[in-house]
Amino acid sequence: MVIPVHDVNPVRRTPWVTYALIAANVLVFLTMPGAGGALGGSELARLCHLQAFMDQYAAVPAELVHHRLPRLVPTGEVGVGAHGAGCVVGPPDYDKSPALSVFTAMFLHGGWLHLLGNMLFLLIFGNNVEDRMGHVRYFLFYVVCGYAAGYGFALLNADSTDPLIGASGAIAGVLGAYLVLFPKARVWVLVPFLVFLPLRLPAWLVLGFWFVLQALDSSGHAASGTGTVAYAAHVVGFLAGMLLAWPLKPGTPPPPEPPGLLFGRRARPHYGW
Repeated sequence: MVIPVHDVNPVRRTPWVTYALIAANVLVFLTMPGAGGALGGSELARLCHLQAFMDQYAAVPAELVHHRLPRLVPTGEVGVGAHGAGCVVGPPDYDKSPALSVFTAMFLHGGWLHLLGNMLFLLIFGNNVEDRMGHVRYFLFYVVCGYAAGYGFALLNADSTDPLIGASGAIAGVLGAYLVLFPKARVWVLVPFLVFLPLRLPAWLVLGFWFVLQALDSSGHAASGTGTVAYAAHVVGFLAGMLLAWPLKPGTPPPPEPPGLLFGRRARPHYGW
């Protein structure tokens, strides 16, 4: 897996929406119970509180497909039963909209690595997509891709009751749009090969390789939840982003491409005889 660190593709205007999305994701994570270290108490109490929070605000595939809430959900409290201490369950005391939960789930993350990885991709590739689409259209595009990814995953896992969280479905749409709009843009990446080797590669290779990995993983390992990766949501979001960005491709100016560069190094000239 390659790690992108920077793209050679300047923007004409400040990507305020991309910055606002990153700030909102970080702020929500820091205020989540337990996830950002914002909740005290025992480890079990933090877990029970976090489970209750996720059930209320995360997207649950079974709820999206059948459009109904379960009869029993975690209440966030700790109880002691015949098998020891555990999280108490009871009837939900909230009125949850499954459709709205897809939106709120886009701002929830299961840990620092999950959050920072998503924000890195959004920061690198989101600014140019926003620059091409404009602020308002880009935000609507981002939300639509997130919904496509969430519902697409739910349809493939209709009986799953595990919470689906993270911005990766919407960000996958951003990656798909970038591939369509700027396939020849150069992207600096770190490739793990004994050490992290810096290379400058074309966007079509970086993002195409990322998509192939997601597609391969989704074919046999599609899963949801805070401890596993919803690869199928990434695939659906990526394809939705490509489809929505395609009408903008004819009027998109090509990114600057320094001449004579091959994989980040200046290629030697070839002379004819």
